[in-house]
Amino acid sequence: MDEGGIQERHRQIGTDLFRGAMGMVVGNVSIITAGVKKDRSGMVASSVVSLSADPPKIIACINRSSSTWPLIVQYRHLGVSSLAVRHKAIAERFSGFDGTKGVDRFVGAEWTILETGASLLQDANVILDCALDEMIDRGTHSIVIGTVVAARTRETDDALVYWRKAYRPLRL
Repeated sequence: MDEGGIQERHRQIGTDLFRGAMGMVVGNVSIITAGVKKDRSGMVASSVVSLSADPPKIIACINRSSSTWPLIVQYRHLGVSSLAVRHKAIAERFSGFDGTKGVDRFVGAEWTILETGASLLQDANVILDCALDEMIDRGTHSIVIGTVVAARTRETDDALVYWRKAYRPLRL
């Protein structure tokens, strides 16, 4: 293959096309938290996946401009709460679109703390308490690798997912 063919094959797509394509990928809705007491923040993420079962590790992609990112760095932990359909209002609050910031995002929900000090939504479908293992910077985000030190699950509620620019129920 000539050089022109290789360059064309590896050409970068535009941001709008990429965002549109990723909007068609169904993502689980999770709240990522970091910090303690009044020095805490959280954000919505649809980019949390399992990395390894032994040892138990997850990956979360966190925008470095988010208010949660520096707290993950400082406190060396992150909490992951996988949301149910009934948590849609909490997801909207933690998305930041309504202007709510920092510790104010936690108002109106019950939170628990397991091992690391990170806040976890008490009645989430899944909560994962993670110690920070590694951060890898790529583009605007950090790939955050966390070691799961505590977990709880509930099997009774339909999951909240994000697809086509909206929160939607995943019902079986």
